[in-house]
Amino acid sequence: MIEPHVPAPPGSPPSWGGPCGSGGSSGPEAPARLPVRPAVGRFLVLAGVFVCAACGLVYELELVALASYLIGDSVTQASVVLSVMVFAMGIGSLAAKRLRGLAAAGFGALEAVLALVGGSSAMVLYAVFAWTGGWGGLWADGPRVLLVAFSLAIGVLIGAEVPLLMELIQRVRRQDPGGAVADLFAADYVGALVGGLAFPFVLLPFLGQLTGALLTGTVNAVVGAALVLGLFRRDLTRRARWLLLTANAVVLALLATATVLADDFERAARQAVYGQDVRVAVRTDVQEVVLTGDADGRPLDLFLDGRLRVRGSDERRYHEALVHPAMSGPHARVLVLGGGDGLAVREVLRHPGVRRVDVVELDPQLARLARQDPGLSTLNEHAYGDARVHVAPGDAFHRLRSTPSATYDVVISDLPDPSVTASTKLYSQEFYGLLRRVLAPDGRLVVHAGPVLAAPRAFWTVDATLRAAGLRTVAYRVAADDPGAAASDNGSASDAGTASGPGPAPALEPDPDRATAVLRAPRGWGFLLAARTAPTLRPDPAPPRPRTLTPDSLARDARDAARTRIPGLPPSTLVHPRY
Repeated sequence: MIEPHVPAPPGSPPSWGGPCGSGGSSGPEAPARLPVRPAVGRFLVLAGVFVCAACGLVYELELVALASYLIGDSVTQASVVLSVMVFAMGIGSLAAKRLRGLAAAGFGALEAVLALVGGSSAMVLYAVFAWTGGWGGLWADGPRVLLVAFSLAIGVLIGAEVPLLMELIQRVRRQDPGGAVADLFAADYVGALVGGLAFPFVLLPFLGQLTGALLTGTVNAVVGAALVLGLFRRDLTRRARWLLLTANAVVLALLATATVLADDFERAARQAVYGQDVRVAVRTDVQEVVLTGDADGRPLDLFLDGRLRVRGSDERRYHEALVHPAMSGPHARVLVLGGGDGLAVREVLRHPGVRRVDVVELDPQLARLARQDPGLSTLNEHAYGDARVHVAPGDAFHRLRSTPSATYDVVISDLPDPSVTASTKLYSQEFYGLLRRVLAPDGRLVVHAGPVLAAPRAFWTVDATLRAAGLRTVAYRVAADDPGAAASDNGSASDAGTASGPGPAPALEPDPDRATAVLRAPRGWGFLLAARTAPTLRPDPAPPRPRTLTPDSLARDARDAARTRIPGLPPSTLVHPRY
């Protein structure tokens, strides 16, 4: 609620701090000469505060979302962006004290710069990731450095808004400082609420990250220019008005041009990341799905949100190692967590005696693509066409809470490794407690727990967490057929409980067939086979035999994994994640 006018105490100094570069003001203590009534002018200033606050929060959320997508570890990226930006806002507020005497001109210039920097931030950050990601050396940290730079710049500019807006609102009509601050921050916080809700529910799903940021910058520039040039134009010299008008016209032209070229830019950046043979690129409700290859003899690769999840040249070794040891025993009822690509389901269906396979997949559009795409459906041998397979879209955690006890003989956890922040809850003691409950008394659970050699602490924390949930475990590590091949560092296709986001920044491997690089995974995968009693690690003795596994090779795999054991690690829980 906007407070009514309250006269300042007698003898109090003017709040606008001197002349504002005015060519028409009658003196330093005179209020601004407005083209509207003061009440209307005050409302317009607060409306501008509302819009600018909404735009500022969109810039902030855009940086967090894109950094989590490109760099990984959403908790770390959010912490970096928020802390750096809040710090920079304080610096900007202090710096703006020197501009209070030129509040109108300063605010106009500030909004033009903020619109350009904030609106273009997503496109610039994505460009650096796409075209310099494979250069190595210092360039490997380019996105991180740029993230901090944008957070600093945008924070300084947002922080400088508040002192200048306080001067402008007091020049419209003087008010006691407490009431003016209350009105200003009320409009600011409500605007932040609208911007925070608009980003995930409107801008991101309907416009995407790049166009959404560019449109936000356009709105920011238009509102800032309209407020200054429309309401406070008499506080500006003719030269200042023309400079602001020209600057905003240039900013709007740049943002409009970038918006028109956004689709072409995204296609070019996608080719720089994935190569020239992108065959399918779709944005589902959960993630970006890209299929490359499967043409002219090139193996099919599946990327989810920019991360390589399946490489056709070595996926069979991964999926046989994941599925076949768990199927050694009763396996009539099988639950697959993740596995939207259908490749784990393919291996399950090879075993006679399977009566039902439930797939819990957060992204039903990925499962639909695995059913309908010629290349992917051929690779999974049309697993989703089998009447025994039932796809249940939704969150794995919530689904397990409503699943009756002892429902499944086998549970296959085909999820991104636990270093992916979004997957952490699916590697918690609470989650494994739910899995233990839905397992039959002689049931078995297999968990893809990430690369043993590259992240032994995370791998053995998964082991400790399974044991804390009342399960006995045996670990094994399977090497890739081709140690130099770029394979999925996060296992298979997707995450059943949350959008499969990127893990830690990967190493990069040059590839002459790709414009930039291929994400290279560790040279093997780590798994944990768990049950209520000590499980026996062996392939299912019944036909068909796996092509890449033997009892002897699995025994060696178990010995290799055991050599890396880190004893005494505490389990990971929902309230104390340890990955």
